[in-house]
Amino acid sequence: MTSTWQVNVFGVRHLSPSGAWHLRKYLDHIQPELVMVEGLHDAAALTTHLVKKGTKPPVAILAYTDSLPVRTLVYPLASYSPEFQAIQWAHAHRTPFEFIDLPSDAFLALQDVEHELIERAKAAAIAELNTEAAQEKATLPNPVVEEIEQPSDKQQIAERSIYERWATLSGELNYDAYWERRFEHNLNEDAYRLAANQLGSSLRELDCDPVRRHAENLVRESFMRRMIEQAIARGIKPNKIVAVVGAFHAPVLDGSHPAMTDAELTSMRKRASKLTLMPYSYFRLSSQSGYGAGNAAPAYFELLWEALQNEDLAGLPMRYLSQVARHVRESGTHRSTAEVIEGVRLAKTLSAMKDGSSPTLDDLHDAAVALLGHGEKGNIAEAIMRVDVGTAIGELPKGVSRTSIQEDFDRELDRLKLEKFRTAVKQDLALDLRENRQAKTVAAAYLDLERSSFLHRLRMLAVKFGEHVDVRQDSATWAERWTVQWTPESEITLVESVLLGETVELATGYRFKQLIEQSQTIDAAASLVRDACQCNLMGAMEQARQRLQHLASETSALDQIGNAAFDLMQVVRYGDVRRFDSQPLVPLVEALFVQGCLAMHESANCDATAAKELLAAIDQLNRVALEFHANVDEELWRKRLVALANADDRNPVMSGFACALLLERGWMENELLAREVSRRLSPGIPADLGAGWFEGLAKRNRYALIARQVLWESLDAYVQSLDDEQFKRSLVFLRRSFGEFSPNEKRSIAENMSEVWGVSAEATVEALDGPLIASEEQALEDLNDFDFGDI
Repeated sequence: MTSTWQVNVFGVRHLSPSGAWHLRKYLDHIQPELVMVEGLHDAAALTTHLVKKGTKPPVAILAYTDSLPVRTLVYPLASYSPEFQAIQWAHAHRTPFEFIDLPSDAFLALQDVEHELIERAKAAAIAELNTEAAQEKATLPNPVVEEIEQPSDKQQIAERSIYERWATLSGELNYDAYWERRFEHNLNEDAYRLAANQLGSSLRELDCDPVRRHAENLVRESFMRRMIEQAIARGIKPNKIVAVVGAFHAPVLDGSHPAMTDAELTSMRKRASKLTLMPYSYFRLSSQSGYGAGNAAPAYFELLWEALQNEDLAGLPMRYLSQVARHVRESGTHRSTAEVIEGVRLAKTLSAMKDGSSPTLDDLHDAAVALLGHGEKGNIAEAIMRVDVGTAIGELPKGVSRTSIQEDFDRELDRLKLEKFRTAVKQDLALDLRENRQAKTVAAAYLDLERSSFLHRLRMLAVKFGEHVDVRQDSATWAERWTVQWTPESEITLVESVLLGETVELATGYRFKQLIEQSQTIDAAASLVRDACQCNLMGAMEQARQRLQHLASETSALDQIGNAAFDLMQVVRYGDVRRFDSQPLVPLVEALFVQGCLAMHESANCDATAAKELLAAIDQLNRVALEFHANVDEELWRKRLVALANADDRNPVMSGFACALLLERGWMENELLAREVSRRLSPGIPADLGAGWFEGLAKRNRYALIARQVLWESLDAYVQSLDDEQFKRSLVFLRRSFGEFSPNEKRSIAENMSEVWGVSAEATVEALDGPLIASEEQALEDLNDFDFGDI
């Protein structure tokens, strides 16, 4: 082999319509004997599926490790990707094709190296910041000390990429705008290829990439040269090879730079990996999805690709703005054709001001905002997003490159007789989790229970096949309702779930492990335990129980304790119908109940906003006490309720609520209630405190309250004793209290008040339901001037 060689290198940008268009023409001209493309070397075998009938871009090659920690690499392809068009051309011309970038096992191992370097850098930066802060803190005034304790700009601002720096030097806002103005609209074939290669040389001369990124590029490029040299060694002439790579790599793919040796390849770190093809979507291609595929507006670039194929680049601005206008009209806002025409003129003018040959997407955005949005981007933001990003979702022929989790999903659909629900039509599915005693086999007897577990597992994996619909059940736990629908997006999420496990069950178990380890509050962990029960992940219960115990020992927040105890109570209730032993969780429910009892009094020293959450927690603890009356210390619960009900220094609404629970449980006699009402609703008590106490009392057991005439006599006397100012202050609480009563309950109260006032019930009801007289309307009008802000 000669020491120097030169192949036909075509520098492109990933997902570049113009790059794909020029590449097709270049391949037609060269008629190569081998097409080599920058891509995972071991993924070349998958490309045979990309040319099959039934394949519809966007699709992606997914590489993932088969051991922890999981590393992944997604290689997306759209119809306008130069790489995809290279594959299509090679297949159509029966020309051999190869991917020449590092194999997936080496690429994924580089991610391990990257994470290690990042962790080291973080540790070094933190140590440096701590040292600097310690030296300066002693001499700085307090406000400055507080400032340096916040994350520094060095920590918060990510280093800009070499591409963004180059765009800035070129006078563009970003690299997308730079590339589109100088390359996407360049229709001269030779000029495009030479300019792309020159851009690569200029970027390399800028030499501002981080050391880690620079080193990774050197390794990748030496491997690419190795692949080219191996092809030449097989007898293929260099001038009959076309290498399609990123513009940055193009200048160094020749024989004047060293190729990777056998020893260097052997010494590289590797991670065992697997490869698969998966459907993709324009949303995931866009930067909005967080996947960083390098194409913020895939639907727009598809329009550009179609315009290039039809040799109608000049018509692209009209097509784009017309689609934006159509979406605006569909939302109910009229936009005229004249506004579209003026928008096209404005976009062309903006492009000419920047020496462009045709409007870029940024120019079209500015024109759309000015003409179609009437100066306000918010008016057309949704329409722009629809035209920029689109809703296209890729497809692959059935059975192509199936992952293990897809195969497991198919088996489960067949086993659970759910295949008929795998359609784009939304359907309802009702489940009865109880044993079907008329079934002939065990599998049939618990079919709905197994279906429920399967659907809940998919829910935890965020695979949107079934959406759970709440069913109101006071004591039953056996009925579930779902709406079921299958979409290509569901397929994408399912494929990605293979990163967590080979089957749906294993992936769900791993996801649960991640979530339970990340949970920071006792109620969040308890909610996960409930999820695990619904998913039938009984093997994870011990780990969950240990995490719950750890979090329980660290919290005294009543709202978290109440939520956690209630969720665990639900899990224990599920025990029979879900066919698992829930007894190991009972001691934890008991311990949380005691914690809640002890935390209740101190927590009640709060404002009205916090009281809303805490009332729910107290209600949950009361329901636990009722459900586990044989297990929990009910006497402790009664004593803590009495202490809160008698307290004058706690939130009055919560004290009233505690009193209501005592009444409901039969732990307060009428005489004691009468004394408490007399004490709370008296002229000596601030109006808002008394009315707040009544609001809490009225939240429970209203029919029992309505039946206690002494309560309404005391309330009437209390209201009668208030002066105008006190009455206005109490009105907020009273109106809030009675606003929650039903019409029938209000009518019963009116009948009670008729006895207090000594009038007929019919007259009272008629007076309360009748129209207001002028003086009453004026009194209500006067309330508008009262400041309720401090109540």
